[in-house]
Amino acid sequence: MAARAQPISPWPGVAAAALVAVVILGTLATVAMRAESSGRFAPGDFAAIRFTLVQAVLSAVLSVGLAVPVARALARRRFRGRTALVALLGAPFILPVIVAVLGLVTVFGRGGWLSGALGAVGLPPLSIYGLHGVVLAHVFFNLPLATRLVLQGWQEVPDERFRLAAQLRVEGWAMWRLIEWPMLVRVVPGALAVVFALCLTSFAVVLTLGGGPSATTIELAIYQAFRFDFDLGRAALLSGVQLVLTVAAATAALIAGSGAGFGAGQGRAVRRWDARGRMVRALDGAWIVLAALFLCVPLMAIVLAGAPGIVSMPAQVWDAALVSVGVAVASTCLVLALAVPMAAAVAQGRFGVVEVSGLLGLAASPLVIGTGLFILVRPVVDPFALALPVTALVNALMALPFALRILGPGARDVVAAHGRLALGLRVTGWRFLLLILVPRMRAQIGFAAGLTAALSMGDLGVIALFADPETATLPLQVYRLMGAYRMDHAAAAALLLLVLSLAAFWSLDRGGRWHAEA
Repeated sequence: MAARAQPISPWPGVAAAALVAVVILGTLATVAMRAESSGRFAPGDFAAIRFTLVQAVLSAVLSVGLAVPVARALARRRFRGRTALVALLGAPFILPVIVAVLGLVTVFGRGGWLSGALGAVGLPPLSIYGLHGVVLAHVFFNLPLATRLVLQGWQEVPDERFRLAAQLRVEGWAMWRLIEWPMLVRVVPGALAVVFALCLTSFAVVLTLGGGPSATTIELAIYQAFRFDFDLGRAALLSGVQLVLTVAAATAALIAGSGAGFGAGQGRAVRRWDARGRMVRALDGAWIVLAALFLCVPLMAIVLAGAPGIVSMPAQVWDAALVSVGVAVASTCLVLALAVPMAAAVAQGRFGVVEVSGLLGLAASPLVIGTGLFILVRPVVDPFALALPVTALVNALMALPFALRILGPGARDVVAAHGRLALGLRVTGWRFLLLILVPRMRAQIGFAAGLTAALSMGDLGVIALFADPETATLPLQVYRLMGAYRMDHAAAAALLLLVLSLAAFWSLDRGGRWHAEA
Protein backbone atom coordinates (compact mmCIF):
# COMPACT_ATOMS: atom_id res chain seq x y z
CA MET A 1 0.00 0.00 0.00
CA ALA A 2 1.45 3.38 -0.99
CA ALA A 3 2.39 5.78 1.76
CA ARG A 4 0.07 8.75 2.18
CA ALA A 5 1.36 12.10 0.87
CA GLN A 6 2.75 14.44 3.50
CA PRO A 7 2.86 18.25 3.55
CA ILE A 8 6.55 18.34 4.38
CA SER A 9 9.39 16.21 3.11
CA PRO A 10 11.09 13.98 5.70
CA TRP A 11 14.43 14.05 3.91
CA PRO A 12 15.87 17.20 5.61
CA GLY A 13 15.22 15.46 8.93
CA VAL A 14 16.75 12.24 7.66
CA ALA A 15 19.82 14.17 6.50
CA ALA A 16 20.10 15.89 9.89
CA ALA A 17 19.83 12.51 11.65
CA ALA A 18 22.49 11.06 9.36
CA LEU A 19 24.81 13.98 10.15
CA VAL A 20 24.31 13.46 13.90
CA ALA A 21 24.96 9.72 13.56
CA VAL A 22 28.11 10.28 11.50
CA VAL A 23 29.54 12.74 14.04
CA ILE A 24 28.77 10.64 17.13
CA LEU A 25 29.45 7.17 15.72
CA GLY A 26 32.45 8.46 13.76
CA THR A 27 34.09 9.89 16.86
CA LEU A 28 33.33 6.70 18.80
CA ALA A 29 34.85 4.57 16.02
CA THR A 30 37.93 6.81 15.99
CA VAL A 31 38.29 6.37 19.74
CA ALA A 32 37.91 2.60 19.43
CA MET A 33 40.54 2.31 16.68
CA ARG A 34 43.01 4.50 18.57
CA ALA A 35 42.48 2.50 21.75
CA GLU A 36 43.02 -0.81 19.92
CA SER A 37 46.21 0.37 18.25
CA SER A 38 48.05 2.18 21.05
CA GLY A 39 46.01 2.19 24.24
CA ARG A 40 47.35 0.81 27.53
CA PHE A 41 45.94 1.16 31.01
CA ALA A 42 47.97 3.05 33.60
CA PRO A 43 48.30 1.60 37.12
CA GLY A 44 45.70 3.98 38.53
CA ASP A 45 43.08 3.40 35.85
CA PHE A 46 41.62 0.30 37.47
CA ALA A 47 41.22 2.26 40.71
CA ALA A 48 39.41 4.96 38.68
CA ILE A 49 37.04 2.36 37.22
CA ARG A 50 36.37 0.96 40.68
CA PHE A 51 35.80 4.43 42.17
CA THR A 52 33.44 5.30 39.28
CA LEU A 53 31.28 2.28 40.00
CA VAL A 54 31.36 2.74 43.79
CA GLN A 55 30.36 6.42 43.73
CA ALA A 56 27.66 5.78 41.12
CA VAL A 57 26.15 2.95 43.19
CA LEU A 58 26.25 4.96 46.43
CA SER A 59 24.83 8.06 44.74
CA ALA A 60 22.01 6.10 43.13
CA VAL A 61 21.08 4.22 46.31
CA LEU A 62 21.12 7.33 48.50
CA SER A 63 19.30 9.52 45.95
CA VAL A 64 16.50 7.03 45.36
CA GLY A 65 16.41 5.87 48.99
CA LEU A 66 15.84 9.43 50.20
CA ALA A 67 13.47 10.18 47.31
CA VAL A 68 11.00 7.48 48.41
CA PRO A 69 9.92 9.11 51.71
CA VAL A 70 10.02 12.61 50.16
CA ALA A 71 7.85 11.52 47.22
CA ARG A 72 5.53 9.63 49.57
CA ALA A 73 5.07 12.75 51.69
CA LEU A 74 4.38 14.90 48.61
CA ALA A 75 1.89 12.33 47.31
CA ARG A 76 -0.02 12.23 50.61
CA ARG A 77 -0.08 15.96 51.46
CA ARG A 78 -1.69 19.04 49.93
CA PHE A 79 -0.41 22.39 51.17
CA ARG A 80 0.15 25.93 49.99
CA GLY A 81 3.28 26.13 47.87
CA ARG A 82 3.26 22.43 46.94
CA THR A 83 3.09 23.21 43.21
CA ALA A 84 6.07 25.57 43.49
CA LEU A 85 8.04 22.97 45.45
CA VAL A 86 7.37 20.28 42.84
CA ALA A 87 8.45 22.74 40.14
CA LEU A 88 11.62 23.47 42.16
CA LEU A 89 12.50 19.80 41.88
CA GLY A 90 13.21 20.43 38.18
CA ALA A 91 15.60 23.34 38.83
CA PRO A 92 18.80 21.30 39.43
CA PHE A 93 18.49 19.91 35.89
CA ILE A 94 19.25 23.34 34.38
CA LEU A 95 21.47 24.50 37.25
CA PRO A 96 25.15 24.86 36.27
CA VAL A 97 27.10 22.13 38.05
CA ILE A 98 29.92 24.42 39.13
CA VAL A 99 27.40 26.79 40.77
CA ALA A 100 25.87 24.00 42.81
CA VAL A 101 29.31 22.69 43.78
CA LEU A 102 30.37 26.12 45.01
CA GLY A 103 27.13 26.41 46.97
CA LEU A 104 27.73 23.03 48.61
CA VAL A 105 31.30 24.05 49.46
CA THR A 106 29.99 27.27 51.02
CA VAL A 107 27.60 25.30 53.23
CA PHE A 108 29.42 22.01 53.89
CA GLY A 109 33.09 22.84 53.22
CA ARG A 110 35.88 23.21 55.75
CA GLY A 111 35.27 26.94 55.96
CA GLY A 112 31.53 26.70 55.37
CA TRP A 113 28.48 27.45 57.42
CA LEU A 114 28.13 23.98 58.94
CA SER A 115 31.81 23.77 59.89
CA GLY A 116 31.53 27.19 61.52
CA ALA A 117 28.59 25.97 63.60
CA LEU A 118 30.51 22.83 64.58
CA GLY A 119 33.55 24.90 65.53
CA ALA A 120 31.40 27.07 67.79
CA VAL A 121 30.64 24.00 69.94
CA GLY A 122 34.21 22.66 69.86
CA LEU A 123 33.82 20.05 67.10
CA PRO A 124 36.24 19.64 64.16
CA PRO A 125 35.29 21.08 60.76
CA LEU A 126 33.98 19.00 57.89
CA SER A 127 35.81 18.21 54.67
CA ILE A 128 33.72 17.99 51.52
CA TYR A 129 36.48 16.63 49.27
CA GLY A 130 36.72 12.96 48.39
CA LEU A 131 34.14 10.22 47.99
CA HIS A 132 31.64 11.68 50.45
CA GLY A 133 31.75 15.09 48.75
CA VAL A 134 31.18 13.57 45.31
CA VAL A 135 28.25 11.52 46.61
CA LEU A 136 26.80 14.57 48.40
CA ALA A 137 26.86 16.62 45.20
CA HIS A 138 25.34 13.79 43.18
CA VAL A 139 22.55 13.41 45.72
CA PHE A 140 21.91 17.16 45.47
CA PHE A 141 21.48 16.89 41.69
CA ASN A 142 19.69 13.55 41.53
CA LEU A 143 17.42 13.59 44.60
CA PRO A 144 14.98 15.96 42.81
CA LEU A 145 15.00 13.79 39.68
CA ALA A 146 14.47 10.60 41.66
CA THR A 147 11.70 12.27 43.67
CA ARG A 148 9.89 13.28 40.47
CA LEU A 149 10.20 9.73 39.08
CA VAL A 150 8.90 8.08 42.27
CA LEU A 151 6.19 10.73 42.75
CA GLN A 152 4.99 10.02 39.23
CA GLY A 153 4.68 6.37 40.21
CA TRP A 154 2.47 7.27 43.18
CA GLN A 155 0.33 9.55 41.03
CA GLU A 156 -0.20 6.76 38.49
CA VAL A 157 -1.90 4.56 41.09
CA PRO A 158 -5.64 4.98 40.28
CA ASP A 159 -7.76 6.79 42.84
CA GLU A 160 -10.07 3.77 42.89
CA ARG A 161 -7.35 1.72 44.60
CA PHE A 162 -7.18 4.16 47.51
CA ARG A 163 -10.98 4.47 47.72
CA LEU A 164 -11.31 0.70 47.92
CA ALA A 165 -8.54 0.54 50.52
CA ALA A 166 -10.37 3.17 52.62
CA GLN A 167 -13.64 1.22 52.44
CA LEU A 168 -11.84 -1.94 53.57
CA ARG A 169 -9.99 0.03 56.31
CA VAL A 170 -6.64 -0.86 54.78
CA GLU A 171 -3.92 1.39 56.18
CA GLY A 172 -0.44 1.36 57.66
CA TRP A 173 1.55 -1.78 56.90
CA ALA A 174 -1.26 -3.33 54.87
CA MET A 175 -1.44 -0.23 52.60
CA TRP A 176 2.32 -0.43 52.11
CA ARG A 177 2.26 -4.14 51.29
CA LEU A 178 -0.75 -4.14 48.94
CA ILE A 179 -0.39 -0.85 47.02
CA GLU A 180 2.79 1.08 47.72
CA TRP A 181 5.35 -1.72 47.69
CA PRO A 182 4.19 -3.17 44.30
CA MET A 183 4.39 0.34 42.82
CA LEU A 184 7.90 0.87 44.20
CA VAL A 185 9.06 -2.50 42.88
CA ARG A 186 8.07 -1.29 39.41
CA VAL A 187 9.37 2.30 39.65
CA VAL A 188 12.50 2.18 41.84
CA PRO A 189 14.70 -0.06 39.63
CA GLY A 190 14.25 2.31 36.70
CA ALA A 191 15.03 5.34 38.87
CA LEU A 192 18.15 3.61 40.23
CA ALA A 193 19.36 2.80 36.72
CA VAL A 194 18.77 6.37 35.49
CA VAL A 195 20.65 7.96 38.41
CA PHE A 196 23.43 5.39 38.12
CA ALA A 197 23.86 6.18 34.42
CA LEU A 198 23.98 9.93 35.11
CA CYS A 199 26.59 9.51 37.85
CA LEU A 200 28.78 7.35 35.61
CA THR A 201 29.42 10.30 33.29
CA SER A 202 29.71 13.00 35.94
CA PHE A 203 32.77 15.16 35.29
CA ALA A 204 32.55 18.63 36.81
CA VAL A 205 31.56 17.31 40.25
CA VAL A 206 34.53 14.95 40.43
CA LEU A 207 36.88 17.53 38.92
CA THR A 208 36.11 19.98 41.73
CA LEU A 209 35.40 17.64 44.68
CA GLY A 210 37.34 14.48 43.82
CA GLY A 211 40.15 15.22 46.18
CA GLY A 212 43.09 13.43 44.52
CA PRO A 213 44.13 10.12 42.91
CA SER A 214 42.03 8.07 45.31
CA ALA A 215 38.85 9.83 44.13
CA THR A 216 39.20 9.78 40.34
CA THR A 217 36.51 8.61 37.93
CA ILE A 218 36.91 7.39 34.36
CA GLU A 219 35.83 10.79 33.01
CA LEU A 220 38.48 12.52 35.11
CA ALA A 221 41.10 9.94 34.08
CA ILE A 222 40.31 10.71 30.41
CA TYR A 223 40.79 14.41 31.12
CA GLN A 224 44.08 13.78 32.92
CA ALA A 225 45.38 11.52 30.14
CA PHE A 226 44.62 14.34 27.71
CA ARG A 227 45.69 17.46 29.54
CA PHE A 228 48.62 16.25 31.61
CA ASP A 229 50.05 13.14 29.89
CA PHE A 230 48.84 13.76 26.32
CA ASP A 231 48.40 9.99 26.02
CA LEU A 232 45.72 9.78 23.33
CA GLY A 233 45.78 5.97 23.20
CA ARG A 234 45.09 5.68 26.93
CA ALA A 235 42.39 8.37 26.73
CA ALA A 236 40.77 6.46 23.88
CA LEU A 237 40.91 3.17 25.80
CA LEU A 238 39.30 4.75 28.85
CA SER A 239 36.69 6.32 26.59
CA GLY A 240 35.82 2.86 25.28
CA VAL A 241 35.37 1.54 28.82
CA GLN A 242 33.20 4.56 29.62
CA LEU A 243 31.07 3.93 26.56
CA VAL A 244 30.49 0.26 27.44
CA LEU A 245 29.45 1.15 31.01
CA THR A 246 27.18 4.00 29.86
CA VAL A 247 25.41 1.90 27.20
CA ALA A 248 24.92 -0.92 29.72
CA ALA A 249 23.47 1.49 32.31
CA ALA A 250 21.20 3.17 29.72
CA THR A 251 19.95 -0.24 28.54
CA ALA A 252 19.26 -1.27 32.14
CA ALA A 253 17.31 1.96 32.68
CA LEU A 254 15.14 1.29 29.61
CA ILE A 255 14.47 -2.32 30.63
CA ALA A 256 13.78 -1.48 34.27
CA GLY A 257 11.33 1.28 33.36
CA SER A 258 9.15 -0.84 31.08
CA GLY A 259 7.10 -2.78 33.62
CA ALA A 260 3.30 -2.93 33.73
CA GLY A 261 1.40 -0.43 35.88
CA PHE A 262 -1.84 -0.45 37.89
CA GLY A 263 -4.11 0.47 34.99
CA ALA A 264 -5.63 3.79 33.98
CA GLY A 265 -8.62 4.06 36.31
CA GLN A 266 -11.20 6.76 35.60
CA GLY A 267 -8.73 9.62 35.55
CA ARG A 268 -9.93 11.30 38.77
CA ALA A 269 -7.49 13.22 40.96
CA VAL A 270 -5.85 10.94 43.49
CA ARG A 271 -6.94 11.51 47.07
CA ARG A 272 -5.21 9.68 49.89
CA TRP A 273 -7.55 8.41 52.59
CA ASP A 274 -4.82 7.02 54.83
CA ALA A 275 -2.02 8.53 56.93
CA ARG A 276 -4.16 11.05 58.84
CA GLY A 277 -2.52 10.65 62.23
CA ARG A 278 -0.69 13.56 63.83
CA MET A 279 2.62 11.68 64.02
CA VAL A 280 2.45 10.64 60.36
CA ARG A 281 1.65 14.21 59.28
CA ALA A 282 4.59 15.52 61.29
CA LEU A 283 6.94 12.95 59.75
CA ASP A 284 5.79 13.80 56.22
CA GLY A 285 6.22 17.49 56.96
CA ALA A 286 9.74 16.88 58.25
CA TRP A 287 10.76 15.06 55.06
CA ILE A 288 9.36 17.85 52.88
CA VAL A 289 11.06 20.61 54.88
CA LEU A 290 14.43 18.84 54.96
CA ALA A 291 14.34 18.21 51.20
CA ALA A 292 13.44 21.86 50.52
CA LEU A 293 16.24 23.11 52.78
CA PHE A 294 18.76 20.76 51.17
CA LEU A 295 17.91 22.18 47.74
CA CYS A 296 17.49 25.85 48.66
CA VAL A 297 20.25 26.55 51.20
CA PRO A 298 23.23 26.04 48.80
CA LEU A 299 21.60 28.33 46.25
CA MET A 300 20.92 30.89 48.95
CA ALA A 301 24.58 30.62 49.96
CA ILE A 302 25.69 31.48 46.41
CA VAL A 303 23.46 34.55 46.37
CA LEU A 304 24.66 35.78 49.75
CA ALA A 305 28.34 35.09 49.04
CA GLY A 306 28.37 36.39 45.48
CA ALA A 307 26.21 39.51 45.66
CA PRO A 308 28.77 41.76 47.42
CA GLY A 309 31.47 41.07 44.81
CA ILE A 310 29.40 41.20 41.63
CA VAL A 311 30.56 44.74 40.74
CA SER A 312 34.24 44.14 41.48
CA MET A 313 34.83 40.99 39.44
CA PRO A 314 37.96 40.89 37.26
CA ALA A 315 37.64 41.62 33.55
CA GLN A 316 38.35 37.97 32.71
CA VAL A 317 35.01 36.99 34.25
CA TRP A 318 33.05 39.36 32.03
CA ASP A 319 34.99 38.18 28.98
CA ALA A 320 34.22 34.57 29.90
CA ALA A 321 30.54 35.47 30.33
CA LEU A 322 30.43 36.83 26.78
CA VAL A 323 32.12 33.65 25.52
CA SER A 324 29.53 31.52 27.33
CA VAL A 325 26.67 33.52 25.85
CA GLY A 326 28.15 33.08 22.37
CA VAL A 327 28.60 29.32 22.85
CA ALA A 328 25.05 29.01 24.20
CA VAL A 329 23.62 30.91 21.23
CA ALA A 330 25.55 28.73 18.76
CA SER A 331 24.48 25.51 20.51
CA THR A 332 20.84 26.60 20.61
CA CYS A 333 20.76 27.55 16.91
CA LEU A 334 22.41 24.25 15.97
CA VAL A 335 19.99 22.20 18.08
CA LEU A 336 16.96 23.89 16.53
CA ALA A 337 18.39 23.52 13.02
CA LEU A 338 18.71 19.76 13.67
CA ALA A 339 15.74 19.06 15.94
CA VAL A 340 12.94 20.80 14.00
CA PRO A 341 13.40 18.89 10.71
CA MET A 342 14.09 15.69 12.65
CA ALA A 343 10.84 16.15 14.61
CA ALA A 344 8.99 16.74 11.32
CA ALA A 345 10.38 13.47 9.97
CA VAL A 346 9.50 11.59 13.17
CA ALA A 347 5.95 13.02 13.01
CA GLN A 348 5.32 11.13 9.78
CA GLY A 349 5.69 7.81 11.59
CA ARG A 350 7.91 6.04 9.05
CA PHE A 351 11.35 7.13 10.14
CA GLY A 352 12.00 5.66 13.57
CA VAL A 353 15.71 5.58 12.78
CA VAL A 354 15.66 9.39 12.94
CA GLU A 355 14.51 9.28 16.56
CA VAL A 356 17.10 6.63 17.41
CA SER A 357 19.82 8.82 15.89
CA GLY A 358 18.67 11.77 17.94
CA LEU A 359 18.96 9.75 21.14
CA LEU A 360 22.57 8.71 20.51
CA GLY A 361 23.78 11.63 22.62
CA LEU A 362 22.39 9.91 25.73
CA ALA A 363 24.68 6.92 25.24
CA ALA A 364 27.91 8.81 24.52
CA SER A 365 29.91 10.81 27.04
CA PRO A 366 30.81 14.38 26.03
CA LEU A 367 34.45 13.66 26.81
CA VAL A 368 34.38 10.57 24.60
CA ILE A 369 33.04 12.63 21.69
CA GLY A 370 35.57 15.36 22.47
CA THR A 371 38.37 12.79 22.47
CA GLY A 372 37.31 11.50 19.05
CA LEU A 373 37.05 15.00 17.60
CA PHE A 374 40.51 15.86 18.95
CA ILE A 375 42.02 12.78 17.28
CA LEU A 376 40.22 13.51 14.00
CA VAL A 377 41.12 17.19 13.62
CA ARG A 378 44.65 17.05 15.05
CA PRO A 379 46.38 16.08 11.76
CA VAL A 380 44.66 18.97 9.96
CA VAL A 381 44.43 21.88 12.40
CA ASP A 382 45.40 22.82 15.93
CA PRO A 383 42.55 21.39 18.04
CA PHE A 384 42.96 24.06 20.72
CA ALA A 385 42.13 26.72 18.13
CA LEU A 386 38.72 25.06 17.73
CA ALA A 387 37.89 24.98 21.44
CA LEU A 388 34.75 27.09 21.23
CA PRO A 389 33.22 25.62 18.02
CA VAL A 390 33.83 22.08 19.30
CA THR A 391 32.30 22.99 22.68
CA ALA A 392 29.20 24.40 20.98
CA LEU A 393 28.90 21.30 18.77
CA VAL A 394 29.21 18.81 21.64
CA ASN A 395 26.82 20.80 23.82
CA ALA A 396 24.29 20.72 20.98
CA LEU A 397 24.66 16.95 20.55
CA MET A 398 24.13 16.43 24.28
CA ALA A 399 20.99 18.61 24.32
CA LEU A 400 19.51 17.18 21.08
CA PRO A 401 17.83 14.12 22.72
CA PHE A 402 15.92 16.38 25.12
CA ALA A 403 14.96 18.82 22.36
CA LEU A 404 13.73 16.00 20.13
CA ARG A 405 11.65 14.55 22.97
CA ILE A 406 10.09 18.00 23.50
CA LEU A 407 9.39 18.72 19.83
CA GLY A 408 8.36 15.25 18.64
CA PRO A 409 4.85 14.99 20.17
CA GLY A 410 3.97 18.54 19.10
CA ALA A 411 5.09 17.91 15.54
CA ARG A 412 2.95 14.74 15.39
CA ASP A 413 -0.11 16.68 16.55
CA VAL A 414 0.42 19.50 14.02
CA VAL A 415 0.93 17.14 11.08
CA ALA A 416 -2.08 15.03 12.08
CA ALA A 417 -4.36 18.07 12.57
CA HIS A 418 -3.32 20.24 9.61
CA GLY A 419 -1.54 17.96 7.15
CA ARG A 420 -4.50 17.08 4.91
CA LEU A 421 -5.79 20.66 4.75
CA ALA A 422 -2.30 21.94 3.93
CA LEU A 423 -2.04 19.42 1.09
CA GLY A 424 -5.40 20.51 -0.25
CA LEU A 425 -4.29 24.15 -0.22
CA ARG A 426 -0.87 23.20 -1.63
CA VAL A 427 0.90 24.61 1.41
CA THR A 428 3.79 22.16 1.43
CA GLY A 429 7.53 22.01 1.98
CA TRP A 430 9.16 25.07 3.48
CA ARG A 431 5.85 26.99 3.36
CA PHE A 432 4.24 24.37 5.63
CA LEU A 433 7.27 24.51 7.92
CA LEU A 434 7.32 28.31 8.25
CA LEU A 435 3.60 29.08 8.08
CA ILE A 436 2.07 26.19 10.05
CA LEU A 437 4.52 23.89 11.83
CA VAL A 438 6.79 26.44 13.50
CA PRO A 439 4.01 28.87 14.59
CA ARG A 440 1.97 26.01 16.04
CA MET A 441 5.03 24.72 17.94
CA ARG A 442 6.27 28.02 19.30
CA ALA A 443 5.81 26.95 22.91
CA GLN A 444 7.70 23.66 22.45
CA ILE A 445 10.45 25.34 20.41
CA GLY A 446 10.88 28.03 23.08
CA PHE A 447 11.10 25.42 25.84
CA ALA A 448 13.64 23.34 23.88
CA ALA A 449 15.70 26.45 23.09
CA GLY A 450 15.65 27.62 26.71
CA LEU A 451 16.68 24.20 27.99
CA THR A 452 19.52 23.96 25.46
CA ALA A 453 20.80 27.47 26.23
CA ALA A 454 20.78 26.85 29.99
CA LEU A 455 22.54 23.49 29.68
CA SER A 456 25.17 24.92 27.32
CA MET A 457 25.71 28.00 29.46
CA GLY A 458 26.55 25.91 32.51
CA ASP A 459 28.55 23.12 30.86
CA LEU A 460 32.02 22.34 32.18
CA GLY A 461 33.12 19.40 30.06
CA VAL A 462 34.69 19.52 26.62
CA ILE A 463 35.89 23.10 27.13
CA ALA A 464 38.16 21.77 29.90
CA LEU A 465 39.82 19.49 27.33
CA PHE A 466 40.34 22.04 24.57
CA ALA A 467 40.71 25.42 26.27
CA ASP A 468 44.06 27.18 26.47
CA PRO A 469 44.95 29.68 29.24
CA GLU A 470 43.56 32.55 27.17
CA THR A 471 40.20 30.88 26.42
CA ALA A 472 37.53 30.18 29.00
CA THR A 473 33.80 29.94 29.34
CA LEU A 474 32.24 31.22 32.54
CA PRO A 475 32.01 27.77 34.22
CA LEU A 476 35.70 27.17 33.46
CA GLN A 477 36.57 30.61 34.80
CA VAL A 478 34.71 29.85 38.04
CA TYR A 479 36.69 26.61 38.34
CA ARG A 480 39.97 28.46 37.79
CA LEU A 481 39.07 31.04 40.44
CA MET A 482 38.25 28.25 42.88
CA GLY A 483 41.57 26.57 42.11
CA ALA A 484 43.35 29.86 42.84
CA TYR A 485 41.45 30.14 46.19
CA ARG A 486 39.85 33.43 45.09
CA MET A 487 36.56 32.31 46.58
CA ASP A 488 34.95 35.76 46.74
CA HIS A 489 35.44 36.28 43.01
CA ALA A 490 34.42 32.67 42.34
CA ALA A 491 31.16 33.17 44.26
CA ALA A 492 30.39 36.38 42.36
CA ALA A 493 31.15 34.71 39.02
CA ALA A 494 28.98 31.73 40.02
CA LEU A 495 26.11 34.07 40.84
CA LEU A 496 26.51 35.72 37.43
CA LEU A 497 26.47 32.27 35.79
CA LEU A 498 23.35 31.32 37.72
CA VAL A 499 21.57 34.50 36.65
CA LEU A 500 22.59 34.09 33.00
CA SER A 501 21.48 30.43 32.90
CA LEU A 502 18.11 31.07 34.48
CA ALA A 503 17.59 34.20 32.37
CA ALA A 504 18.37 32.29 29.17
CA PHE A 505 15.92 29.54 30.07
CA TRP A 506 13.16 31.88 31.23
CA SER A 507 13.42 34.35 28.34
CA LEU A 508 13.41 31.71 25.59
CA ASP A 509 10.73 29.58 27.25
CA ARG A 510 8.58 32.63 27.95
CA GLY A 511 9.21 34.01 24.46
CA GLY A 512 8.04 30.77 22.89
CA ARG A 513 4.84 30.77 24.92
CA TRP A 514 4.08 34.45 24.30
CA HIS A 515 0.89 34.56 22.25
CA ALA A 516 1.55 30.93 21.24
CA GLU A 517 -1.42 29.26 19.64
CA ALA A 518 -3.07 26.55 21.69
